Amino acid sequence: MTRSVWCGIAMLIATTAIPANADPAPLIPRDVLFGNPDRAAPQISPDGKHLAYLRPDDKNVLQVWVRTVGKEDDQAITADPKRGIRQYYWAFDNKHLLYLQDAGGDENFHLYGVDLETKKTRDLTPFEGVRVQGVDLDSKFPDQAIIGLNKRIKSAFDAHRLTLSSGDLKLDTENPGNMTGWTTDANFEVRAATAALPTGETQLKVRDKPGAEWKTLRTWSAEEQGSAAGFGLDANTLYIVGNHDANAVRLLKLDLATGKETPLASDKEYDLSGALMDDKKRIPVAASFTKARTEWVPLDDSVKADLETLKAVRRGDFTISSKTTDDTKWLVGYTTDDGPVVYYLFDRPTQKATFLFVNNSRLEKLKLARTEPVEYKAKDGMTIHGYLTVPVGVEPKNLPTVLYVHGGPWARDTWGYNPTIQWLANRGYAVLQVNYRGSTGYGKAYLNAGNREWAGKMHQDLVDGVDWLVKSGISDPKKVGIAGGSYGGYATLVGLTFTPDVFACGVDIVGPSSIPTLIKSIPPYWKPLRGLFDSRVGNIDTEEEFLKQRSPLYLADRITKPLLIGQGANDPRVKQAESDQIVAAMRGAKKEVQYVVYPDEGHGFARPENRLHFFAVAEEFLAKHLGGRFEPIGDLKGHTGQMK
Repeated sequence: MTRSVWCGIAMLIATTAIPANADPAPLIPRDVLFGNPDRAAPQISPDGKHLAYLRPDDKNVLQVWVRTVGKEDDQAITADPKRGIRQYYWAFDNKHLLYLQDAGGDENFHLYGVDLETKKTRDLTPFEGVRVQGVDLDSKFPDQAIIGLNKRIKSAFDAHRLTLSSGDLKLDTENPGNMTGWTTDANFEVRAATAALPTGETQLKVRDKPGAEWKTLRTWSAEEQGSAAGFGLDANTLYIVGNHDANAVRLLKLDLATGKETPLASDKEYDLSGALMDDKKRIPVAASFTKARTEWVPLDDSVKADLETLKAVRRGDFTISSKTTDDTKWLVGYTTDDGPVVYYLFDRPTQKATFLFVNNSRLEKLKLARTEPVEYKAKDGMTIHGYLTVPVGVEPKNLPTVLYVHGGPWARDTWGYNPTIQWLANRGYAVLQVNYRGSTGYGKAYLNAGNREWAGKMHQDLVDGVDWLVKSGISDPKKVGIAGGSYGGYATLVGLTFTPDVFACGVDIVGPSSIPTLIKSIPPYWKPLRGLFDSRVGNIDTEEEFLKQRSPLYLADRITKPLLIGQGANDPRVKQAESDQIVAAMRGAKKEVQYVVYPDEGHGFARPENRLHFFAVAEEFLAKHLGGRFEPIGDLKGHTGQMK
């Protein structure tokens, strides 16, 4: 182990070490951690006169609420009956709010529009079995939206032009079958697209005007990533992101007339994670890179003072979630590892940040754990990044531990408040989050190191993380559990089948058990991405035996430790059959497994009643097998969980 890694752990222990006779933090009720927020996801209206946010109604269902800035006239403007709203948009006409909603987690999202004056709600895409994917709005065309719909064929999303005032919907751009994203220009016309090829390659396509022939400007290999990001005011200026000719994803300016690319924001090791645009000038003015923490880099002098002011407002990493059309007011959220998200309205002319609210006020007076970035060497010498959280009030030595694995797998964990991590730490567990090879954010070499390594080196990175914790003295080797959702659920099943002696138990949430059956059951609209999956995981048509060898289902007889599985019956990504089949295999082999199915959920548990139920079951399960603390399940109401 390198000196820097050992120093990092030594510093972590030094900053969190507690005398052996100290008391652990009080038990935090589950409903504080997994219940609905007080208020969340605020957005300022384009004209700056109103503030919208999510808040539960008197039935504990998340609705969109609106208030006049400077007043306390808050009122709910939506009336979703059960599932709760999680994604919404201000229309630039300042008259409509738009939101997405599916049915029971099936992910066939409809776009709804609410008239703020009449409070009338309309289903703007009332098509059964059709999904809205992508919503584009433009301040110069306030009564319009460009949305993607797989209405014509289920496997491809055509661009449609929607008139908000009338609800009129027209086909704008037909998808030839492999387009995965559309980009509009300064005239709100679709002029660029990203296309996926069967080889796993990605193409950048541009046309001179609507109806004109698409031209291929660039092809990214299966080992590269890239896409269009937005047009400038000039019809020949296109901003793109990509890691061609570099290790990490960069922001570039592409001159369509000459083909010249000019790098605007880059880092040698870390991918671009975000960009802030000046919507009037249509230029990027700042970029962010998520390293161990998120860092902002000004690209234009106009925002330098703003970024410095925001950095000094409070502890935490900030994001700018919405802006007024005149760009004078920004809605800013601060995330910390040991407290709620805090929201401010930032007035740029005066450089004043006005506090709005926190998303969960019940967290403010609690003793929450700190999360520290860590790194360690994998078995083959590769440096692996992650985060470690240890319980408050407990000496971090020989602790029961949960390895919590992120989904994707082409995603990553980041620093900040995470209710699941705080729940585990509060119950007495050290928690390790590993950004194993194949995770995004660390450049294409790190990402591509995970190619064809499901249940291979990607899993070895997790095992090496456990070994590192044990050698550091933090973890009890006999009390390490593994848990996660989606790919993290798959990793849990891999842990209990491929390395059954490493883990004491596992919690799998909507995880696939067989790669072949997962691929054969993917939604039709994932078809354009099959080539990428073939490249990164394996080709089902030519390598089914290889994929079976990487699938826990066929090794279920190796499981020797207890397993808990949670599944949504309507999951379109990881079908219920994935959980059903491994449960059947385990029970046929007389293995211990608890199985909970939620008939009104999909890929994860959106309803707070269901979240509270599953985590209550999981808490008792972990306490039984790892020895942590737990809050009794009690009389939970409103959940739909069925023990199978």
